[in-house]
Amino acid sequence: MARTAEDLNYQQQAHANLAEVNSEKKSFAIFGIPVIWFAIFAAITLTSLYTGNLPGGMIGALLVMMVLGELFGYIGDRTPIVRTFLGGGAIIAIFGAAFLNYAGWLPESSVTNMTTFMKDGGFLNFYIAALITGSILGMQKQILVKVGLRYFIPIFGAIIGAAAIAGLLGTIAGFSLRDAVLVITMPIMGGGMGAGAVPMSQIYSEIMGNDPSYYISILVPALALGNVFAIVLASMLNLLGKKVPSLTGNGQLIQGFTYKKEKEKAYDIQKMGIGLLAAVTFFAVGSLLGDYVPLHPYALMIIVVAAAKIADIIPNNIVEGASQWYKFVANNWTLALLFGIGIAYTDLGTVLEALTLQYVLTVFGVVFGAILGAGILGKLVGFYPIESAITAGLCMANMGGTGDVAVLSASRRMEMMPFAQISSRLGGALILLLAGLIIPLFS
Repeated sequence: MARTAEDLNYQQQAHANLAEVNSEKKSFAIFGIPVIWFAIFAAITLTSLYTGNLPGGMIGALLVMMVLGELFGYIGDRTPIVRTFLGGGAIIAIFGAAFLNYAGWLPESSVTNMTTFMKDGGFLNFYIAALITGSILGMQKQILVKVGLRYFIPIFGAIIGAAAIAGLLGTIAGFSLRDAVLVITMPIMGGGMGAGAVPMSQIYSEIMGNDPSYYISILVPALALGNVFAIVLASMLNLLGKKVPSLTGNGQLIQGFTYKKEKEKAYDIQKMGIGLLAAVTFFAVGSLLGDYVPLHPYALMIIVVAAAKIADIIPNNIVEGASQWYKFVANNWTLALLFGIGIAYTDLGTVLEALTLQYVLTVFGVVFGAILGAGILGKLVGFYPIESAITAGLCMANMGGTGDVAVLSASRRMEMMPFAQISSRLGGALILLLAGLIIPLFS
C-alpha cells in the first residue's frame, strides 16, 4: 500500500513537471506563435525589407510594424527594469522604432510607407475608432451616467497642478514663469500635435507675433519629452496600484461601482464585421459633425457613441460586435500601432535636443503636477485616484491619441480609452481656450 502511495506521488510529481515544461514551451512564443515560426516570419520580413522587395502600401507597412512591434514588445516585457518601471513593451516598441528611424537603420522607402500608412492611410484613426466605439458600447450604461460632468473636475485639477508645480520647478531651474507656463506646460497639456501644438502655435503667433513655425519648434520638444514622462509614470502608477490596492479600481474609474460579471461570449466572425462597420461609421459621424461643430472629430465621436449608449438605441448584436472588434484590434495590433507611432510621430532628435537638466526638471513638474491634481480632485468626487491620475492627468499630458494608446498600454488599462480620449480631445480644446485667455496676461 505504501508502495502504491509512493507511486501515486511520483506520478503526480511527474505530471506536475510535465505541465510545467509544457507551460514553459507554450510561453516561449511571440505573438502566440512558436518562436521558431516567428523567426521565420521575421527573416522573410527583414529580407524583403533590406533587399527592396517589401510590398508597398498597407501590406508592407503592416508586416514590418507587426513583426518588429511584436519583437520589441516581447523584449520590453521581459527586460527587468524596463518591464517594471519604463512601460515594458509599449515604450520599447515606440522608442525602438524611433531609434531605428533616427539612426537611419531602416530603408527610407519603408519609413515613408509606414508614415503614410499611419497618417494618410488613417491606421491610427482606424485603431482609435475601434477602441472608442467598442469600449463605450461595451460599457455598462450606469458608468457613463454616473461619471457625468464630474470627470471635468479632475481635468481642471490636472491643469492647475501642472501649472503650479511646473511654475515652481521652472522658476527654481532658471526659467521665467511665462516660459514655464506658456512654452512648456500649455503644449504638454494641449492634446497632442494636431489638436494642441499646431493650433496653439497659431494662437501664439496672432497674439505675440513671429511665424507659427517658430513656436512649433519651441513647443514640440516639450510635447515629446512630456509624452515620455507620461508613459514612464503610467507604468509606475500601475506598479503603485499593485503595492497599494486601495488606490486603484484596476481599470474602473468610479469607487463603489462594480462591473456586473457577464458570461464570456464566443467570438463571432460576422459580429466582428458588424463591429468594424459600426466603428468606422461612428468615426465618419464625428468627422461629419466636425465640419459644423468646433470640436475634434474624436470628441464628437465620443459624445455621439456615449449618447447612443445612454439612450439604449443600439441593437444588441451591434453592441456585441463592436465590443468583439475592439478586443480583436487591441489584442492583435497594439504593438504594431506603437511601432508605427515611433516611426511616424516620435522625433528622437527633438527629444534628445531638449534634454537639458532644467528643461527635464520642468517637464517632469508638468506631468507630476497633472498626476497630483487629477488624483486628488478625482478622489474628492469619488474616483479611484490612480485611474483618475492616469486618464484625467497623464492622458492630458501626453501626445493626444498616440500618447493615449502608449499610456494606457504602459499602465495596463487599455479599456479606459473613452476617458483618455475625453481628456485628450475635450481637455485639449479647453487648453486652447485657456491659452487664448492667459497669453495676454503674460504679454
